[in-house]
Amino acid sequence: MPEFLKTMLADQFWFSIVMLAVSLGVVLGVLAPACILAERKISAWMQDRYGPNRVGPWGVLQPVADGVKFILKEDIIPANVDKVLFVIAPSIALFICVLGVAVIPWAGEIHFPWMPAGQTVKTQVLPLDIGFLFMLAAASVGVYAVVLAGYASNNKYAFYGSMRATAQMLSYEVPLGLGLLVALMIHGSLRLEVMVDEQAASGLWNVFLHPIAFLLVLISGFAETNRAPFDLAEAEQELVGGFHTEYSAMKFAVFFLAEYANMVTSSALAVALFFGGWHIWGGPGPEDTGLIAALVKFAIFWGKVLGFIAFYMFIRWTLPRYRFDQLMRMAWKAMVPAGMAAVAMMGILVALGWHGWSPTMRLVTAFGGNALLVGIGLLVAGRSKAPITGRQDYLPPVRAQRAT
Repeated sequence: MPEFLKTMLADQFWFSIVMLAVSLGVVLGVLAPACILAERKISAWMQDRYGPNRVGPWGVLQPVADGVKFILKEDIIPANVDKVLFVIAPSIALFICVLGVAVIPWAGEIHFPWMPAGQTVKTQVLPLDIGFLFMLAAASVGVYAVVLAGYASNNKYAFYGSMRATAQMLSYEVPLGLGLLVALMIHGSLRLEVMVDEQAASGLWNVFLHPIAFLLVLISGFAETNRAPFDLAEAEQELVGGFHTEYSAMKFAVFFLAEYANMVTSSALAVALFFGGWHIWGGPGPEDTGLIAALVKFAIFWGKVLGFIAFYMFIRWTLPRYRFDQLMRMAWKAMVPAGMAAVAMMGILVALGWHGWSPTMRLVTAFGGNALLVGIGLLVAGRSKAPITGRQDYLPPVRAQRAT
């Protein structure tokens, strides 16, 4: 290996640049096209039909054909749109979705053979003290792209779609924040790499300690990425095509590329916070900083991310779409109270000295508290007298129609 390349890899700044290029290349150049193919293949398998099988062996070149089609299609910009906002909205969506790549701890630390003893470089592009808040901020800013796309289109259907998507994303950020707050209280740190290292050191993943918090983050992830059954902004039978109705060619494709990129980053965040990141039992630990160990950690992390993405796709072709009132009711009347209860329960445990207890005691008390909250929730729901109906309370009662 050339000497200048060894020097660059041993320097944290240049190594972070390399990791950024690798991460973006994997997310945008490999995973996004692979997700497009996997989406079609998985849906075909679940519906017992053929998927893409004509373009290349096993249809693997279908994403390339889709890209060529979008590039060659006519790029239409309607006459009455706000052209500046109309053009930059897809770019904002894609840029925001890949921001989170910078703070994900992909594989811990690496010690190259030519580095001095004890010196390592981090596989995290940007090891921020507020990495946790950075991810939340990046997810929150993503709503601007949706608003701008609907507003700039000068189309009432696109604007309605953007308002629906905005209300959905803002609403589900509340239970998302509550679920992430539980993870923050577990570790007492805003650094994602610290959270992963502590899970690896104890062998206890946060999903076992707080399954309720994980479910809140998981369900909110579906809503934040506009994936089914929360794809209300794209309900074709109601809103034509949602906030991207007026878009065509590559600008239309960029919105869906951003959706898949958002799936990857949200899955990576869930893996880091609740599934131990690069940790697996019997695998390398935080003290293993060799190149081979780092490659193994990198593969483990991405394997978990791919598992989450497959789960996203299975859910899309399994559950029907919610109505918008059902979507909001679940967020504010079910998930927000559950998140507040989980935060309160974890706060009580921390006040009682939970961090100083043995791992077994922490697992029993945290999981037992979650089981207690689930039992209370089922009891309250079972004793509720509110009828389960699709009709709003203010609508008049349905009159029985006379048979003819």
